[in-house]
Amino acid sequence: MANNELLNKIEALNEWEALMEEAKAEAEALRDSIKQEMMERGTEELECGQYIVRYQSIVTNRFDNSAFKKALPEVYAAFIKQSTSRRFSIA
Repeated sequence: MANNELLNKIEALNEWEALMEEAKAEAEALRDSIKQEMMERGTEELECGQYIVRYQSIVTNRFDNSAFKKALPEVYAAFIKQSTSRRFSIA
């Protein structure tokens, strides 16, 4: 692939990614508007036409890796699993 062709693909990719970010921002604004309406109505579940919208509080329990690492560093080190991945970026 020639450099000009590669440059065109990179520029097209940048344009599409900018468009995706704009669409994500618009979707997030709509999502926030719906959440705000539900909060004003004081409800966690809302039926609207064919849709049921839920905005609920969820409680989860998560393991605190940093506290465990500080409290028992030897045990933490014994259970660390290393992994390798590849990252694509354009600067």
